Amino acid sequence: MRQNDFSRSLARPRHIAKKAFTALEYFLYVEAASGVILLIAAVIALAWANSPFAGRYHELLESPLTIGLGQSVFSRPVHFWINDGLMTVFFLIVGMEIRREIHAGSLSDFRQATLPLAAAVGGVAVPALVYLAVNHGSGAAHGWAVPTATDIAFAVGVLALLGRSIPGTVRVFLLTLAIVDDIIAVLIIAVFYSAGLDYSGFALVCAGIVAVIIMQRLDINRATAYIVPGAVIWAGLFISGMHPTLAGVILGLMTPVVPSRGHERVLVELSAAAHHVREADVGNTREFDRLEKPMHTLRVAQRDLLPPVVRVQWALHPWVAYGIMPLFALANAGVPLSGVDFASDETVRIVLGVALALVVGKPVGVFVTSWILVRLGLCRLPTGMSWGGVGLVALLAGIGFTMSIFIATLAFPHQGTMDAAKLGVLLGSFVAGCAGLGWGLCCSRPKSAE
Repeated sequence: MRQNDFSRSLARPRHIAKKAFTALEYFLYVEAASGVILLIAAVIALAWANSPFAGRYHELLESPLTIGLGQSVFSRPVHFWINDGLMTVFFLIVGMEIRREIHAGSLSDFRQATLPLAAAVGGVAVPALVYLAVNHGSGAAHGWAVPTATDIAFAVGVLALLGRSIPGTVRVFLLTLAIVDDIIAVLIIAVFYSAGLDYSGFALVCAGIVAVIIMQRLDINRATAYIVPGAVIWAGLFISGMHPTLAGVILGLMTPVVPSRGHERVLVELSAAAHHVREADVGNTREFDRLEKPMHTLRVAQRDLLPPVVRVQWALHPWVAYGIMPLFALANAGVPLSGVDFASDETVRIVLGVALALVVGKPVGVFVTSWILVRLGLCRLPTGMSWGGVGLVALLAGIGFTMSIFIATLAFPHQGTMDAAKLGVLLGSFVAGCAGLGWGLCCSRPKSAE
């Protein structure tokens, strides 16, 4: 009787806690929410950089941050640690997402992935051509890759605003296109925006990769154990002249996509542990000692049922979406408008080139490439997706915030031209987002009327 009363007394709090944690987990893994926070961070940065307190903003970003041990000291400004350090974790998530999609996602079936893959290539090539057409013959042509990438968080955020009237196939198409965009952007950074290579750093990179492989062969599953080899790869890339954030992509692509142990064995252990917990008398305090081992087994089994790539991605995703990306926006979206010289022909061409490439080049590249391939019979539209849906994806692909600003920091070493490129990204992404939202509302109106 006491045990039943005890169980009933716990039922209500457990129910409330379960609902709370379910809602929290749902919020944490919805890209739309991260897009809203990213937007807020960008607005704060832009307002701060153009306020009377702008000096404090730049002073904070240029403050030195030092790590070291004994005589070995590495000192860089806060801005460096955000862009080259924390963004490595962002690229780790990108690498894991690519790895998952290639293994068992939208990129695992080549026939299914052909259309969004080709559309992504068109969505990279046409904006680059538009930018080069505007900046032909100038030193700013080096920034051709700035408007080539799509920001997943912002794009999915706009889709969320449109509600359930938008078919799920549209979201899958957009995500696949954005992932391929990320792959191309990573390749562009590695090939075109790395400094003169110092091959001595590649020895460290290889040593870090070998260490990761050995640790995986030894069945070392703790993610924290891979921080050291990851840091070795990062240092090697930094020394070599390649961008060190690519270390995240390397680790992400190497993360296992299958559980370390067989499902059957884990399920047997899980069943036995659950039986012990079920049979225990929770009203007897002596029983808690006997529960320690089965509870530990339950925790380990829960971990082993999930592939490492899923487990690590779930653990890091909230930190990246609601910490690192907003911090990146706060550190990079603060463009002082007074410092952008609109009297300069080069500045105007950079801003115009980036904005036009995102607003016009990106949608044209995605839509026209898709239309040509379907008309030629080489591909077909996904089931349930209309040309209106393709148009929506094409417009939202023009939202190029995080990766575009990141490439701008690599393409333009001088502050004035970098700020002009960032301003072009902000303007182009804002217009593309509004255009996508407007088009989505128009497409969904007839359905809601029915």
